[in-house]
Amino acid sequence: MNSHSPQQTSSPAGSCAAGCADVPEQNLPSVVIERRVEWPDTDAAGHYHHSTVVRWVEAAEAVLLRRLGLAHLFGSTPRVHFEADYQARLWFGETVRTELRITKVGTSSLHYAFSVRGEGEGTAATGRMSIVHSAARATGSTPWPDDVREVLTKAGPQAPELFA
Repeated sequence: MNSHSPQQTSSPAGSCAAGCADVPEQNLPSVVIERRVEWPDTDAAGHYHHSTVVRWVEAAEAVLLRRLGLAHLFGSTPRVHFEADYQARLWFGETVRTELRITKVGTSSLHYAFSVRGEGEGTAATGRMSIVHSAARATGSTPWPDDVREVLTKAGPQAPELFA
């Protein structure tokens, strides 16, 4: 792997090498979406399967990027880090809210934090995901274009996507 591959150029989630935007938190984009725990989301124990959190987080990311007018980034932002801590079970049919927040914007990386809550009081899962900007056939990461960086650092919280 060359020294410019996405896996080697991103900084770990939660830390930030030179080039991160020093942006007030209220300016960083975020979104909340609602989904339901569907039958295929459950495992043999009857509660949600751990991998469902990845899908909910990516659904929130898709809503956020579309709301920001950045749908053109689909296919050019590979994941380089994902971690989750699971704290509570979610059951078939339960309504789930996933909040996704941009926490840091690097030269070519982006760090998200997320939380997943069910209908009860507690948080079901929390975690972090990091992506890098890299064209579909590129061999490494590339800096965010100026217009994209502007949106990623100034758009602020977006309207939630909730069930009616």
